[in-house]
Amino acid sequence: MIEFLGSGRRFNIRVVYSIEEKPLGTGGALRNAEEILRDELFIALNGDIITNIDLSKLVNSLNKDSKAIISMALVPLKSPYGIIELSNNGYVKAFNEKPLLKNYLINAGIYVMKPEIFAYVPKEGDLEKTTFPELASKLMVKGVVYEDIFWRSIDTVKDVQEASKEVKIIFHN
Repeated sequence: MIEFLGSGRRFNIRVVYSIEEKPLGTGGALRNAEEILRDELFIALNGDIITNIDLSKLVNSLNKDSKAIISMALVPLKSPYGIIELSNNGYVKAFNEKPLLKNYLINAGIYVMKPEIFAYVPKEGDLEKTTFPELASKLMVKGVVYEDIFWRSIDTVKDVQEASKEVKIIFHN
């Protein structure tokens, strides 16, 4: 990343790096970058996703809410399995291969945060296990639902292969 982005000048952006000496978890990594991020709204995202989500929706959602200190992208859960529909008498009526389960939303790993988040961020550990549940219990997390976008988590070699095909189809047509 550092070699590719450098200072960001060639992309007309400013890039600042925060390097962990040892793995700190998502919360610790954010806390490690507090000095860089503490003065203004900022965007954080997991590095294992590919997406075309419109970040302005997250920014606008957070700017319009004085109580929330984080705006979180949510996407429908894509089933990793085919879903079977059964008739009342037990016959298979239909197959639906890896459908989007629109009634189940998942954390897309994309956030816009206010600097006030640092009062809740651990020095080590994961935001998903500590900070987010605490803030949710205080109604300080805005969820922004995205549908009809491309979002893919890359967790395995198979995911890389499938995502490569999907990206070619979606972004090159």
